[in-house]
Amino acid sequence: MNSHSLARTSPFSRELLVRRVRGENWTVAAAAEAFGVSRRTAYKWLARFDEGALRDRSSKPKTSPQQTPAALVEWIVRLRRQRWTGAQIAARLKLPRSTVHRILRRAGLSRLKLLEPPQPVIRYERKHPGELVHIDVKKLGRIGRVGHRIHGDRTTRVRGIGWEFVHVAVDDASRLAYVEVLPDEKGPSCTAFLRRALAWYRQLGIRVRRVMTDNGSAYRWPSGLFGRLLSNSRIKHLKTKAYRPQTNGKAERFIQTMLREWAYAVPYSSSRQRHRALSRWLVHYNRERPHGSLGGRPPISRLNRKSEQRA
Repeated sequence: MNSHSLARTSPFSRELLVRRVRGENWTVAAAAEAFGVSRRTAYKWLARFDEGALRDRSSKPKTSPQQTPAALVEWIVRLRRQRWTGAQIAARLKLPRSTVHRILRRAGLSRLKLLEPPQPVIRYERKHPGELVHIDVKKLGRIGRVGHRIHGDRTTRVRGIGWEFVHVAVDDASRLAYVEVLPDEKGPSCTAFLRRALAWYRQLGIRVRRVMTDNGSAYRWPSGLFGRLLSNSRIKHLKTKAYRPQTNGKAERFIQTMLREWAYAVPYSSSRQRHRALSRWLVHYNRERPHGSLGGRPPISRLNRKSEQRA
C-alpha cells in the first residue's frame, strides 16, 4: 500500500470516510471528527474520490530547476568509468565535490571497486579423499571468564590475557577435518600440526597428495620446516592467490562453522573447558553432523566401510 509514513489515514479509511458522507449522509464535519482529520482534509479526499485517486501522490516536484543537466551527469559517469576519483571529476568540471558524490552514489559508482563486475563464484570439489587438504589458522582470545560474545557487555572484557591459535585441516573431497589448538602459528608449530594431520588421515586410509595454505611466513619458504616436510612426503604445496582468501574457501567455511558451533556455542568459563569440548564436537562434525554439500550426510560417509570403521 502506497501511503505516506506520517499519514493519519490510509486508502481504506479514506474510502470509509467517503462512504459515510456520500452513502450514510454523515456531515463532513462529523466524518472529519470521527477520523481525526480536519474538514479541509475530508473535503480533499472527497474531491480525490471523484478523481479516482485515494492514494498519496508523489511528493516529487514537477520541475527541478536546480537539477544537474543530464549531459553533465553523463560526463561525470563517463569520467568515473575511466577510473577518475570524485575529487578529480569535481576539479575538471568545476563542480562541488558533494554534487559529484551524490551523482556517483545515485549511479551506483560511489566506490571504485563497483566499476569492476563481481568475480564469478567458481566451485570445485576433488573426486577422491586426499587429493587436496586445505590448511588454515584461526586466532582466538584466551578465556579468563565468560566473554562479551556471550553476555554482550564489552566494558568488562579481560585485557592482556593472550591468544591461542586453532590450526585446521579439511579434506576437499570428504570434508573430514582435523583440528588442534596450539600456542602460536610459527613454523615449528605449523609443521608439527601438519605431521600429526597427515598421520591422522593415514589412519583413515587417506594418502594426502596436495596441501593448500595461504602465504603466511610459516608456510611460504620451500626451504623451511613446513616445506621440507611436504617435500619429504612427496606432497605438492599449493598457495592461495594474493587477496583471494576464497581460494581456500573450504577451510574458511569450516572455520565459520567451527566458531559458531564450538568456539562461541556456549559460555565457557576457561580455555581449558573449551579445549575439552573440541574433541567431542569434532567427532560430531566428522561422523554425525549433516553436511549440506554432501547431500545431508556426514563427512565420514565419503569414505569406504573399512576407513569408516577406523574412524
